[in-house]
Amino acid sequence: MRLFFSAILFLSFLSANSQNLSSYVDPFIGTAGGGNTNPGAVLPHGLLSLSPLNTYDTLKNRGMASPYRFGEKKMSGFSHLNLSGTGCREMGTFLLMPTTGNLELVPYKYWSDYSKEEASPGYYTAQLDRYHIKAELTTTLRTGISRFTFPKGKSNILINLGLSLTNRKGANIRRVSDTEVEGFKSIGGFCGPPTIQNVYFVAKLSKKPASCGVWNDERKFQDFQREIAGDNIGAYFTFDTEENETISVQVGVSYVSIDNARENLQKEQPAVDFNRVRNDALNAWNSELSKIKVEGGTLMQKSMFYTALYHILLHPNIFSDINGEYPAMLTNEIVKADGFDRYSVFSLWDTYRNVHPFLSLVYPKKQSDMVKTMIAMYKESGWLPKWELAGMETYVMVGDPALPVITDTYLRGIRNFDVALAYKAMKHNATVPEVDNPVRPGSDNLLKYGYIPEDATNKRKIWGSVSTALEYGIADWNLAQLAKALGNDEDYKLFNNRSLYYRNYFDPKTNFIRPRLSDGSWFEPFNPSVDGNSLRSQTGFVEGNTWHYTFFVPHDIPGLIKLMGGETKFVRKLVTCFDDNYFIMSNEPDMAYPYLFNYVKGEEWRTQKYVREMISGNFNTSPAGLPGNDDCGTTSAWLLFAMMGFYPDCPGNMNFQIASPVFTKITIDLDADFYPGKNFVIESPGAEENVFIHSLSLNGKPYKKYTLNHQDIVTGGRLVFHLKKEGVGK
Repeated sequence: MRLFFSAILFLSFLSANSQNLSSYVDPFIGTAGGGNTNPGAVLPHGLLSLSPLNTYDTLKNRGMASPYRFGEKKMSGFSHLNLSGTGCREMGTFLLMPTTGNLELVPYKYWSDYSKEEASPGYYTAQLDRYHIKAELTTTLRTGISRFTFPKGKSNILINLGLSLTNRKGANIRRVSDTEVEGFKSIGGFCGPPTIQNVYFVAKLSKKPASCGVWNDERKFQDFQREIAGDNIGAYFTFDTEENETISVQVGVSYVSIDNARENLQKEQPAVDFNRVRNDALNAWNSELSKIKVEGGTLMQKSMFYTALYHILLHPNIFSDINGEYPAMLTNEIVKADGFDRYSVFSLWDTYRNVHPFLSLVYPKKQSDMVKTMIAMYKESGWLPKWELAGMETYVMVGDPALPVITDTYLRGIRNFDVALAYKAMKHNATVPEVDNPVRPGSDNLLKYGYIPEDATNKRKIWGSVSTALEYGIADWNLAQLAKALGNDEDYKLFNNRSLYYRNYFDPKTNFIRPRLSDGSWFEPFNPSVDGNSLRSQTGFVEGNTWHYTFFVPHDIPGLIKLMGGETKFVRKLVTCFDDNYFIMSNEPDMAYPYLFNYVKGEEWRTQKYVREMISGNFNTSPAGLPGNDDCGTTSAWLLFAMMGFYPDCPGNMNFQIASPVFTKITIDLDADFYPGKNFVIESPGAEENVFIHSLSLNGKPYKKYTLNHQDIVTGGRLVFHLKKEGVGK
């Protein structure tokens, strides 16, 4: 599998031109080592994605979160709805599988080894060696088309509704004609909560079969015309094929109805034309990738960069049908998006930190529609989302992450949404008592004590008393910033004060943030070095420990410096975090840590040092080239910002922290509908050999800061880095 991919990639680089930036993208990056991405065909923010499923055996035993893992040997088919980079399994539905010879309906009996695997944005292909079938996949926003090239003889196509990654069972299928089937599949249970949703499909085949039917629990029912329901059901089609004969399967999906799935298919694929769909997909990707152009750097760095940009453009994804309809949040009432695209898959605990600031800067129209989506979710369900998936609220992870997203978006100048309603929704999330507030467990005790005691009884179950409270802190600080911008001084004071509750967790004797008890004493035992470099959740913390949260007060780093006893102690402790390997690149609360040295004058060189070390030490172009889950683009967003030389260390704060770019020139095209500038250019001669900043200039004038304001970027201009080989400490 993919034995010659490096050579193929190299040749594609040589043939790439400035408009074919897709040639730098390697969809296999992140498909091993826990990245949980997949190499399937998908459009930017596509509702439908077509991925190979090769994790059936491990799925049975260990619950794989991705349909695909590089290195697995057996292909079980191609699924039409998939997530990218998540830590829990879901979707992987509507599985197509071509075979030859005798008809088999059980995955472990019909799976195939495979080779000649290739992937590029919007396209995937592999050879199913057992059957000598070439499979090719490509997509539109809401539909997919699979083209199978068969050998001469008896050939089959299976549509399996029983095998998927979802935790929910139950499906329905009906054979409309010899070349068309329709139905739905239930999904839900992402990361455990009791959620459920239906997704509908219509599938059309390009050739009439010699025979066809449906199955239920491995029993075939040939020519059965009525609906069939069950957990392990599907449809089969058997053909007499000539050598190299192609048969295509078009699939349209919808979360609303079969009729909408059919309409999506009819309007996005009015004819069977695989090559047209593939070409349109390539053009769509090149259009989006071309918003940022980089020059210089190595071929590997360009591949890392544009693959990261590709990953960040997968989620959130379109949820509304081509007619604008979608199922409302929680209620599933069918409503219509008026004047905006409805999105889904809001992994907000991850993405509020860097994905949404990135989208606001480079793709403000998409970000605007995402905020409009979040406000619509509040209107429909009574709450802003926490971790939304296909109209279901999963309540995964902690905090109130919608608030930073909305504030950050507004302060960046994207304001074409109902700001008054957004502010009302944010206050609602932040102030409703815990018993009636599913978003903020532990909030009553937080307001009572100024912290959430580890031994207190909360009205709702919480995960990580310290982590939860710290996340509420950044949410409340953002609410305070929006209140201030809107002229609401009382609310500003209230929520700004709440954002400083983190100080009640700080122990001056140990210089760590740590859990405490309702009587004010500290929780024991407390040993920061135990599992310090592990994501095992220690008492009071979520997926980590005190090393991963002590510096997680991005809205008040100057205050934290004072608590720690001054700049020297702050820097010493932060250096220890890196040099003793407590920092974990894939852990979201840690991600801004390398940039915190910028808060201490004279120590900015350490930010440049550690950022460059984190890039080279954690990312590469192998399938294991991401350091853990991509988390719907969050890890990739960190890499994008790091390679460009600046980072949003605090959502809601319009100052980016400056490091140093890896490219000699970066051009960011700005959206004229939102921003006054045409583009922003970053130049860094000698970036390949040099890491440390000697001096900066902005628009031809000396620039003495190590922060870059959002407004300086979007008005357009030119930032020039003059770099040197060694930092202050060298």
